[in-house]
Amino acid sequence: MRIAHCQFEPKSGDFDANLAKVAEGLKAAEEDRAEIVSYPECFLTGYQDDDERARKHAFSVSSPQMMQLLDVTAKFDPTVIVGFNETRGDDLYNTCAIAHKGHLLGTYSKCAAYMKFHKQGREFPVFERETRKDGKVKFGVIICADGGYIEPTRILAAKGARVVFAPHYNYINAAGLIGHFMKVRADHTARAVENSVFFVRGNNVSIGKDTSIQGFEGVGYGDSYVIDPHGEILTRTRRHVEDILLCEIDANNPKHIDRNWQLGRSLWSAREFGPMLTEALRDLEIQTTGKKK
Repeated sequence: MRIAHCQFEPKSGDFDANLAKVAEGLKAAEEDRAEIVSYPECFLTGYQDDDERARKHAFSVSSPQMMQLLDVTAKFDPTVIVGFNETRGDDLYNTCAIAHKGHLLGTYSKCAAYMKFHKQGREFPVFERETRKDGKVKFGVIICADGGYIEPTRILAAKGARVVFAPHYNYINAAGLIGHFMKVRADHTARAVENSVFFVRGNNVSIGKDTSIQGFEGVGYGDSYVIDPHGEILTRTRRHVEDILLCEIDANNPKHIDRNWQLGRSLWSAREFGPMLTEALRDLEIQTTGKKK
């Protein structure tokens, strides 16, 4: 199975320009025989750091903008994962659309969103792609900070996902850049190994001054990569430039399934120790609040 990620720079609030880059990436990915291609977090709208601008450029899944996106995907074969700020009634979500040949297969909304104006997602759908060589491959999507927590990837693995895509929008203060770089790689390696999945970190890049984040000066450095179930980085993009990640993975190969633990260590751990963790958390809450629930 061939997968791709377009490490592109979005233009804040410029849907037409960003959609054109989706088409550009799809064309290149199809020429390289990719079967799934992802784009950065909030790529279609930009990732604004204030409520007013985020809502101004957001759209719903039934909007004309979504119809335009689906029209673009209809012209190409790869399954598409692309982010946007989503309006859902009065709520605003940080969402990825998953689409194939003009059809919206579903959405995933960020479950660990740290912008106060984003509502937290609490659904973890799994999707399927028929591939040329590997049969049907199940995959799931998380977004950026979600990969720093155990449960989101664990839930997708429990539902049968063999590949987890994690679109990012990173714009990091220069003083904290190296620490962020190291911690993120450690998190993603852990998620891949503990769940026996392929983990795809798909980042953005900022060339010049960022047009979405206005609260501070930072760096959008790129560094997208694919980590295999043994913790090895199979391939990565260049940093600080727009680039397209391409990688061939053997997602359904039994050698990538954890034979000792069957479900994978993370899933075995949840099954064996989950009730004990629940009990420990209940005791901690009683000690902290003095109230028994």
